[in-house]
Amino acid sequence: MSSCIPHKDIVYLQDKENSGYDTIPNNLSEVQKPYRIQIDDILNIRIKVLDQENVQIFNPTSDESVLQASIAERAYFDGFTVDLHGNIRIPILGEMNVLNYTVREIENKIKKKLLEEQFKETSNIFVTVKLAGLRYTATGEINSPGTVTLYKERVDIFEAIANAGEIPVTGNRKEVMIIRQYPQGQKIHSLDLTDVNVMKSPYYYIQPNDMIYIKPLRQKSIGTGETAVSSITTLATVITLITSVIILYSL
Repeated sequence: MSSCIPHKDIVYLQDKENSGYDTIPNNLSEVQKPYRIQIDDILNIRIKVLDQENVQIFNPTSDESVLQASIAERAYFDGFTVDLHGNIRIPILGEMNVLNYTVREIENKIKKKLLEEQFKETSNIFVTVKLAGLRYTATGEINSPGTVTLYKERVDIFEAIANAGEIPVTGNRKEVMIIRQYPQGQKIHSLDLTDVNVMKSPYYYIQPNDMIYIKPLRQKSIGTGETAVSSITTLATVITLITSVIILYSL
């Protein structure tokens, strides 16, 4: 019986502080700080003024071969990639450091530089900066491992896993590892998806370039059944085989 996977190990968002693990408290609070740009992020920058011909050089226009590419590929070619020093290169304006800035702060920074060097206040400059998709990698014990790009500003861990094919029964939901990039290097964070308090975690929402790693459960490593029925079936097969061998040798 210990070889099968317990029901409580595959149920998400359990209220472990109370006796009933299927009761979800309603006093949860989301914890999400504005995302700050990191190395290898791709930014989509658009600049608008009253006379759009004056800003054509700032807004990238793809050639025909790039226009036929996928959305992700076009984002790579048309976007502004943050280099190892945290800089992006904007036509005429030159290099600009964006490391650890929010997209709103970058918008204000670009607008300020344009007013100082290129335009007057009457030009009505409007700058938009967005991440060119939220890209992450899911690997380990998951149905569809690989790199996924979602075109949303925020994605929680459950949505990220759902878009990677979900965790099979043999995946460890109690120790989901988030490998995240920081200016100082990479750090590993762990999430227990079976605990409802995961929604309060600062790592509940994934970030661009995150890697999600799902560990396999011990039951998969030793090759036992996933359920009680499959474990009993396996045991019965082994007993039958042993019995048959004993009978054959005793004849």
